[in-house]
Amino acid sequence: MASTGLSRTCTQGNNKTATLSVWLKRAGGFGVEQYILGFGLVAGAYTQIAFNSGDNIAVSNFSGGGVSDIRALAKYRDLAAWYHFCVAFDSSQNTESNRIKYYINGTQITGSDLDVNYPALNADCVFNNNGQPCTVGMSNTPGGYYNGSMAMMDWVDGLQLDPTYFGSFDSASGIWTPTATSTISDYGVNGFKLAMDTTTPGADTSGKGNTFTASGTPTLLQGNPQNNWCTMNPLDVTKGAGTTVYTNGNTTVSISNSERNASRSSVAFTTGKFYAECKVISVGGDVRIGVMGIDGTTAQPVNFGDNTNPYYFEYGYSYRNSGQKENNNSSSSYGASYTAGNIIGVAFDATNGSITFYKDGATQGVAFSSLSSNTWAFYCTLLGVNQVSWNFGEGFFGTTAAGTNADGNGQGLFAYAVPSGYYALNTKNLEAYG
Repeated sequence: MASTGLSRTCTQGNNKTATLSVWLKRAGGFGVEQYILGFGLVAGAYTQIAFNSGDNIAVSNFSGGGVSDIRALAKYRDLAAWYHFCVAFDSSQNTESNRIKYYINGTQITGSDLDVNYPALNADCVFNNNGQPCTVGMSNTPGGYYNGSMAMMDWVDGLQLDPTYFGSFDSASGIWTPTATSTISDYGVNGFKLAMDTTTPGADTSGKGNTFTASGTPTLLQGNPQNNWCTMNPLDVTKGAGTTVYTNGNTTVSISNSERNASRSSVAFTTGKFYAECKVISVGGDVRIGVMGIDGTTAQPVNFGDNTNPYYFEYGYSYRNSGQKENNNSSSSYGASYTAGNIIGVAFDATNGSITFYKDGATQGVAFSSLSSNTWAFYCTLLGVNQVSWNFGEGFFGTTAAGTNADGNGQGLFAYAVPSGYYALNTKNLEAYG
């Protein structure tokens, strides 16, 4: 959500009993507070659910009736996966540990895995208070913006529910996945269901009409918990003297000094035909866009973390902004040069070992062929004051809409036509074609 969020004003509901369910995919910004859902946040009284500065998911309630809070001691820093978080309140429960129940990916977190201060019996929480604000993805200040993606947020006013109302374990994979059809008959006075996959991200589909107003312009991506899309990976970057900065859900990559750094995609693959686009935003030195194998050889072991130019190695293949193609510390004439504003398409056939690059939709021809088998990832290397933005099919270069071209499976939103037989890089296409 970056610097965007949602808000509405509550009417009087149930102050003792409620349930939150939400799917979250983080995009970094570790070590700072990021709000998921908040109530009140004014006059010294609030209920808030947020990633705290320790990267735990913390639930806090502060009111005249005292303080209650709960957090799992685990740190949630996986940037490639969706988490499902569910917290269920009922302060009328005689058993203290039943007054707030905390679940991650369908499993209740209990005992020594929690740091918890339960609310007093029949204590009123701040949620669902008449006239008080409810905010999603930010505080009421505003501030504390959530950095990442959200999907399928449910707030049920008046019921304490377990996560089986929102998800289930897939019988084949064992992975916790969203429930296709809701069995919740009544969301209560302030309840809402935000799919966050329409042109109106604050639209309530619970039947209660509790629609939110957007602050800023939330970016509506193609990805969701049922289909996880590739991004770049800020935890997998070369360690040059320069600092690489990742924004827009880890799809925009920037470097702002004279050093050179490289970064790789969050999803890798061994077979299949996959396509991605990379828009050059600014050029202050060399830009290299391409594909690299992450499995080394005896002669050239993988050393990505210490080498800022992966094209030096036999498994690094790139198209440079000068128009050259490069591999194994060798370059040769290839295609047209490119600069700020150009969009470079990368079509990689991992099954047959060939790479074709495109400039603004025009093929530059097969750059490399007969490549040996490997585990492959998209990558870029930036030198100087440079910025690029990747689109793996989620539909945006940064916050700018990319286009309306889908792959052969009807998935993705690309600027240019996807080459025949190639697919966007996401978990559904990996399962089907990888």
